[in-house]
Amino acid sequence: MKMFLCFLCGAALILSFNVLHGSRPSHHVYELRMYHVHPGKMDALKARFGDHTDAIFKRHNMKSIGYWIPEDAPSSQKLFIYILEHPSRSGMEEGEGRLRGPRAAGRSYFMDPTSYSALN
Repeated sequence: MKMFLCFLCGAALILSFNVLHGSRPSHHVYELRMYHVHPGKMDALKARFGDHTDAIFKRHNMKSIGYWIPEDAPSSQKLFIYILEHPSRSGMEEGEGRLRGPRAAGRSYFMDPTSYSALN
């Protein structure tokens, strides 16, 4: 749990630095996705996202904010994390309806920026 909270703090910091370089409307919804990777499949998953999935997301109006792998074992071998930006929650659901990704292996958390976030 402590590692997860540290990750969320780091992801929020990176996201806020990214936003400082350009303004984003506050109505956007951010989705934190975490995938539990089968043993020995991390390299294949990273390659798939880098070579194909990111481009598919773009075609479906889903913007990738960033991709992460924990530094410490054993999570570094089993956990793949990324954040997507959607124009709205309904826009996200519409895009997801057209796009069926590897969602069964992961969890999603939908996030709105706070009033004191750099995203507003």
